[in-house]
Amino acid sequence: MVADDVMQVVAAAIVEQERLLLVSKNVAPEVFYLPGGKPEDGESAEQTLVRELNEELGVSPFDMNLLGHVDDVAVLEGVPMRLTVFVARIDGPPTPAAELATLGWTDGRDSYIPRLAPAIRNQVLPMLARSGVFGQSPA
Repeated sequence: MVADDVMQVVAAAIVEQERLLLVSKNVAPEVFYLPGGKPEDGESAEQTLVRELNEELGVSPFDMNLLGHVDDVAVLEGVPMRLTVFVARIDGPPTPAAELATLGWTDGRDSYIPRLAPAIRNQVLPMLARSGVFGQSPA
């Protein structure tokens, strides 16, 4: 059970050609995240992801599989956050819209890494590596 004062966020780890999709927001274009967002009342995590990826990137996710949950502090809001991460595929090329400033693709060893939100850099990337979805598993 997650406390009521914890911000809920749902995100997609989308890997194509061994690169992970990242997005930044207009309010902080220097910080990169996984695409996704906050659930609306009554939405499941999967429904949230479908809505958010359509609104923000003009794509629909499929083959969504739960990777796990990350508890951290939301970098922009500075409040406790529970991030639910799904590994997913998308049905076409993403194009940033809504509150997104830009998107990019990382191989996990490039200039995006220091610009990742701490929860993504410190927790999600290792989870993806351990699962074999993306990056190198720790030795």
